[in-house]
Amino acid sequence: MKYPWAIHFLACIALLSASVSHAEQLRARDLNIKPGVLPPGKLNAITDVAGVKVGHVTLHQGKAQHTGVTAIIPASGNLRQNKVPAAVFVGNGYGKMAGISQVQELGEIETPIVLTNTLNVAEGIAGVVEWTLKQPGNEQVRSVNAVVGETNDGYLNDIRARFVTSQRVIQAIESADSGIVAEGNVGAGAGTRAFGFKGGIGTSSRKLPASLGSYTLGVLVQSNFGGILQIDGQPIGEKLGQYYLSDTLNNDSSADGSIMIVVATDAPLSDRNLYRLAKRAMGGVARTGASLTNGSGDYVIAFSTAEALRRSEKDSTHLAPSLSNNEVSPLFQAVIEATEEAIYNSLLMAEDVDGHHGKTQALPIDKVKALLSQ
Repeated sequence: MKYPWAIHFLACIALLSASVSHAEQLRARDLNIKPGVLPPGKLNAITDVAGVKVGHVTLHQGKAQHTGVTAIIPASGNLRQNKVPAAVFVGNGYGKMAGISQVQELGEIETPIVLTNTLNVAEGIAGVVEWTLKQPGNEQVRSVNAVVGETNDGYLNDIRARFVTSQRVIQAIESADSGIVAEGNVGAGAGTRAFGFKGGIGTSSRKLPASLGSYTLGVLVQSNFGGILQIDGQPIGEKLGQYYLSDTLNNDSSADGSIMIVVATDAPLSDRNLYRLAKRAMGGVARTGASLTNGSGDYVIAFSTAEALRRSEKDSTHLAPSLSNNEVSPLFQAVIEATEEAIYNSLLMAEDVDGHHGKTQALPIDKVKALLSQ
């Protein structure tokens, strides 16, 4: 054949279509699901926070391969030389997140944030380190604290095959942009499950009014956890007959899993108040009906892009005004609302997957519509 690459291309398409089926995909607001009282940003995504970029590398092939990488760039410029204030909150520590201790100790992030699967955290670290060392200005750097989070996609993905490579991680970082964020079965959400349905990547944002500072807050989630799904206060999981403890003898009713939550804001928050903000994100998780079980790894990474608070190693002091404790409550409300909506988007934008150990259906949107209309 004159173009042998065409055979490979068509084969990949055939494998992909055999394992991932296309169904209706809608965001929460397309169904008039509008958690909370605050308005979203223009894109209703974490990229509404100026300077934040997101990139995905998605690996779908046949039944065995459903995994990937999602990279979040916290701010512009050289992060290693000009760090952003940050914090990590651990809702439940059954996870393998890398870089957590230095973030907790110093209150800052110096690299892109990478999300992937449990057994590819090492490749995530390698990719972040390699990319960081190559950045202009880092020629003398001998320490890099790579921040890498994970959830386990081992039901739909042959996780032991460890498909993600350090080069895929670098590809995700370099492809990151500030526009619309792809959701559902993409990047680190390619093989995840949530509430017994197909999970994935989801995002949302909130904009505070001028009277409260006009700050923007955005959230991105990698949903892979369980419980009794509630949407807009309605017991959707229970009505659909798919929920934790619906049959205590059925392993498929397990609510174990994990969720990674990344929170960005342009509000000038100290790392101490970023930690408080990160804690409140779990309020949004709870609103969706999460059971927060023993085997769930629940991590929240929060950072501020406020330029005045960025930390250069060349400076002898880091003094800049930040919001007082009395001013942060509206942001607490914003992070709860945006986290809740991001989780809904991760479910609603997902598609059916016929994976390594079986099939997982996407949330049936037609049935959800009917239940919500009642």
